[in-house]
Amino acid sequence: MSATPSTIKRPPGDRLMLACLAAMVCLWTVLCAISHKAPDLDGMEELVWAASLELGYTKHPPLPSWFMYFATEALGRPIWLPFLMGQLFSALGLWFVWKLAREMTTPRLALMATLLVSTTAYFSLRGTIYNHNTAQLWSIACATWLFYRALRDQRLRDWFWLGVVGALAMMTKYSAVIQFAAFLLAMLAAGSFRDTRTWRGLGVALATFLAALSPHLIWLARHHFEPLLYADASIELPGRLAALGLMLDFILDQAGRLAPMVLVLIAWTLWQHRKGDRAPGVVANEDIFQPAEQGPRRYFHAFVPGDRRFLLWVGLAPFLSTLLVSIVLGTRLEASWASTFFILFGFYAVWWLHGPQALQLRRILILVAAVHIVMAAGYALARGPLAWEAGRAARSTYPGPELASLVLERWNEHQPGRPLRVVVSNTWMGGNIAVHVSNRTQVFIDASEAESPWFAPGEALACGAVVAFSEKGRAAPAPAVQALFDAAPWKGVSELHWSSERSPVIDLHWAVLPATEHCKGR
Repeated sequence: MSATPSTIKRPPGDRLMLACLAAMVCLWTVLCAISHKAPDLDGMEELVWAASLELGYTKHPPLPSWFMYFATEALGRPIWLPFLMGQLFSALGLWFVWKLAREMTTPRLALMATLLVSTTAYFSLRGTIYNHNTAQLWSIACATWLFYRALRDQRLRDWFWLGVVGALAMMTKYSAVIQFAAFLLAMLAAGSFRDTRTWRGLGVALATFLAALSPHLIWLARHHFEPLLYADASIELPGRLAALGLMLDFILDQAGRLAPMVLVLIAWTLWQHRKGDRAPGVVANEDIFQPAEQGPRRYFHAFVPGDRRFLLWVGLAPFLSTLLVSIVLGTRLEASWASTFFILFGFYAVWWLHGPQALQLRRILILVAAVHIVMAAGYALARGPLAWEAGRAARSTYPGPELASLVLERWNEHQPGRPLRVVVSNTWMGGNIAVHVSNRTQVFIDASEAESPWFAPGEALACGAVVAFSEKGRAAPAPAVQALFDAAPWKGVSELHWSSERSPVIDLHWAVLPATEHCKGR
């Protein structure tokens, strides 16, 4: 009988999981770095916000920008950094899915569940987008793991860390409360509140949660709860009839983003139908499984009823409760808001599988790797060469280096010998210019001090600045930016193509504001 490959014969451990995650991070990051001239809008926003460490921003809580701040301190501001950061947080989220799965089942089933969910768009394709949704994956997955351990073992240290990680999840995005509600429902379903230890643990978790979150809460109170007002405005009430149409779009979007995992299951089913439970070079009978004449015994039965109940309540409640709230209140839904809702869906996928675990793990590894490679290569091709040749106005082909070169040339003409430290523009155009000028060049977002807290009051323009906007290139000016442009002593308009010769023309309106007597020579 042929020997099973050592990596499959032995139960997989942390090393194999880490190797898979490292391969995923490298694959997506390298291909995006090669194919993109600019990051996505959210990634650029994080690069701009990383100018300083703040306790909050007008749109969102601060934690993702803190991580980006330390990354830029170490690596500068290359345009590939948001791709790397997004994939690192995607991988970290998968690591905690793996940790949870290891608590519940065998190492092979745990690895299969983690690999399967890694193909969903939120961990793969959209995992290249470093925003508050992707940055929250790890904290929600970690909180779910800690919550499971806390309920099962009732150790105060698990409740303590659940409170800390829960606060970090809230400091990433306030939608974490949806997951906390799912935890509550799971406790009600399991009858956990009949155990006095649960109340004691909840007290510890709540205390650490509030302690960790308190600096941000104080900031919120001092800044009139600006991020909460932004969140409230983003779920505007379009009316119930319109909300139902948007809900259907939302559900279809989620189905599309889960589709890669479904394709893996379909491919596995076809493979299993053709080859059965035996394959050359693999010892198929090393696992105990249901004899063929009794029908396949799904891996669903490898999980104890309590764990199955936990996975169903905690895994399905965020998505279903969000739909319910939208129906009742008639609120708008955005597809990306569901980024953390499906972290446990790999368990549901693995429940469908059956047969010798070593053999099925080998097949899942092959299929998942193929799906990741095809998606990453296809995404890079579509967003890079194909978008360039078609002349589409894609953010991935935005001419950031060329815009920065034009702006710097105009600046040096009128402020020779002085470094350009400030670009007055919106986040997108200003960020694309600033990151290519120097690591110290910052964006004065829409000429708003509230949106640009890295500037001391009244000092943003002290050492001069370049004003930049485009009426055709996704950078129409805010009124304050237009006013600065109109008042500038030197200004003009330059034109360049978005990408290829067939692409739209960007009309770069530039203006140079001279340094004032209050400049401290920065």
